[in-house]
Order: sequence, then structure tokens, then C-alpha cells
Amino acid sequence: MARLEYQVTGPDNAHVVLLGGALGTTHALWQAQVDVLSQRFRVVAFDHRGHGKSEVPPGPYAIADLGGDVLALLDDLGAERASYVGISLGGMVGLWLAANAPDRVERLVVMCAAAVSPVGPEPWVERAAQVRENGIAAVAEATLGRWFLPSYTEQRTDRFAQIERDLMDTPAEGYAACCEAIRDLDLRDGLAGITAPALVLAADSDQSIPAEHVLRVAAQIPGARFEVIEDAAHLIVVSHADQVNGLLLDHLAGSAS
Repeated sequence: MARLEYQVTGPDNAHVVLLGGALGTTHALWQAQVDVLSQRFRVVAFDHRGHGKSEVPPGPYAIADLGGDVLALLDDLGAERASYVGISLGGMVGLWLAANAPDRVERLVVMCAAAVSPVGPEPWVERAAQVRENGIAAVAEATLGRWFLPSYTEQRTDRFAQIERDLMDTPAEGYAACCEAIRDLDLRDGLAGITAPALVLAADSDQSIPAEHVLRVAAQIPGARFEVIEDAAHLIVVSHADQVNGLLLDHLAGSAS
């Protein structure tokens, strides 16, 4: 297991809510969610292995590796169960956790994530090789262009700059090895066995994980609620924080406290 960097906010005795971010982001991605959720929950926002200040084992990684890191984090926190909120790569990890460690997951929120790569394995092979050879800068501009619509980047230059810095600071090996985890991703067989109440969110203009691929995930999880955020690209927790926060609070309201 890799040691994960994390931030804990909120009452010590409250129900734990884990926040798992996208490829190339850190726990700072969740600033708007932490501000709201920590008033009621013990919020734990973490960096995936290979990201931020978490350990960077040599790759390739598998989604099971990232999920195992989260289970070890729960053990370190002394939390038997937690609700899990994840976007993109973090959402994929959430699907793995809910399918493979159902006794640890109270409620599940999956945003802008698929159960299998929408573009197949080859683009992830190429991206991993590109980053290992030339660094994050080689993919940064294209990545940021998929994360936000121009209307957001023009209005929120301060927040955009923070997200850009975190992307550029991501260790090349960690980023590439997580690309390889997505390359090999196939969680489809486990979806029907997920028992945690699930909220699944998509963005209508998401180029990274188009909404129809997110819908396929929701359709296979028994009882899942599916919502589409309009006029939004991939990182809806930043660009549409108020709307997302309302949905999170509503869904997590059933968690133990």
C-alpha cells in the first residue's frame, strides 16, 4: 500500500466522507465541497498514490491498488465505514470500493466516471509514455481544455490557476502509472452487485467521460440516481460547485452521524 496525503476537516465523531479526485489533481480540488460538507461530516480529502504529497511507487498501477490505499487509509483513521465521493479517476476507485469492499462503503457518489475506458486502452498507453518522456507539460494544455468550458476559465482565473498548478506539480511517474490503471480498467461485472445507495453525476459537455458512458454505469447499479449537470465540462466539483454541493448534501443526508 502507498501512504496517502490527506486533509481531515469537520467534527471528530461525525460520519466519515471520503473525497477522491481526478487524475492530475490533489485534495485541493475539493475546496468548495470541504467548506460545506465539513459542517456536518468528518471530511477526508486525499491525494491518490502518485499525486500531490502521497507516495509515488513505481508503476504501473491498477485500480485495485488505488482502492487498497483507500481501505488502508480508513483503517488508519479508525473508520469501519464511510461514504465515498469521487470524480473521474476517484469515481472509478469508488466503484471498485463499492463492489469489492461493500461493508466499508455507506453511500456512494460517482461523478464523470466510467467503468471501462471510453476510448479504449491505446490513448492511455500513449499518454503514459508521453508524460514519462516529456513531463506533465506535454499534456497539460489539452487536459485543462477538457476539464473546463471557456466560459469558466475566463471568469475564475484564480481557481483555474490553482488547479493548473496542481496538475503541473503532479509527479510524472504517478500520473503515468495512473494512466495505466485506467488503461486496464474494467469494472462492469461488479456494478450490479453494488449495494450502497448511489448518486451518479455526468456533465453534458464532458469530453473526457461523455455523459452516455456515465449513464451506462448508473443503469447497472441497482437503484442508482442519475443526474446530468448542464453547461459543464469534466471538473463539475469546481465549475458547478453550488449545484453539486446541493446534490451531495441531499444524497449524504441518509448517512449515519
